[in-house]
Amino acid sequence: MKALVISGGGSKGAFAGGIAQYLIEENKKDYDLFLGTSTGSLMLTHLALGKLDELKEIYSNVDQKTIFSNCPFKIKKYKGHTIVGINHFNTLKSFLKGSKTFGESRHLKEMINKTVKDSYLSEVKDQNKKIIVTVSNLTLNQVEFKDLNNHSFDDFRDYIWASSNFVPFMSLMVKNNFEYADGGFANLVPIREAIRQGATEIDAIILETEVTQLNRMPSRNPFSLITNLFNYMQIHIEKYNISIGKLAARHQEVKLNLYYTPTVLTTNTLVFEKEKMRKWWADGFRYAAAKVE
Repeated sequence: MKALVISGGGSKGAFAGGIAQYLIEENKKDYDLFLGTSTGSLMLTHLALGKLDELKEIYSNVDQKTIFSNCPFKIKKYKGHTIVGINHFNTLKSFLKGSKTFGESRHLKEMINKTVKDSYLSEVKDQNKKIIVTVSNLTLNQVEFKDLNNHSFDDFRDYIWASSNFVPFMSLMVKNNFEYADGGFANLVPIREAIRQGATEIDAIILETEVTQLNRMPSRNPFSLITNLFNYMQIHIEKYNISIGKLAARHQEVKLNLYYTPTVLTTNTLVFEKEKMRKWWADGFRYAAAKVE
């Protein structure tokens, strides 16, 4: 059984899309199992059906308004650089509405409901493809893997949304009295789960560089401090996931191919810029071609 695993990474998902497009269309990889975390979970349905052009169109036209119904960030351009600050008005508005988070991502949920259609999910089942998304159950303090085959279409779309919600900047999903958040808080690269599901060959797309290539600038405000802290935690979670995945792959004699980003794409994955994401998709395609060849 061949599996494609895509890590979390926010806007960097465009780079993963380019890699996946090359592997599926040019390298003729036929995957049986698709696992994703956060931005990776958003891509699985289209990848399973080979709808690469449609997925590319989605990732090439995403901006802050596509994701956030209430964006907690204020984004400015200065001498070609992106500066991210706090949108105090929107943050205050969230608190006055009784929200538990600084921002809200209802627009992302609307996009998922629109693009991950019932007909697509039915087709995935008909083709005997398996798609699984990773979520963090904050109530039970555990990671959960949600299989399309075990849930209704509406519930599965909810879990895709939950997997992509980087709290406290995005919405906290409450379902069945459980609080759910970004799967990357628990398992950023679910390689071991792919092996547990029976994969014998895995292509894992990891939206970080293999070796740390930057020192972060000093925090400018509480938001940048929280972002830096979460990024620090996720880098170490990712390294742990990969180490455990490699050990499991060796033990089970599973062929494991890792695709890292060759350079640092961005230091804030919650900033969505169409031009950059279009470029990253093309860069990912070229990177995969060079690596495979």
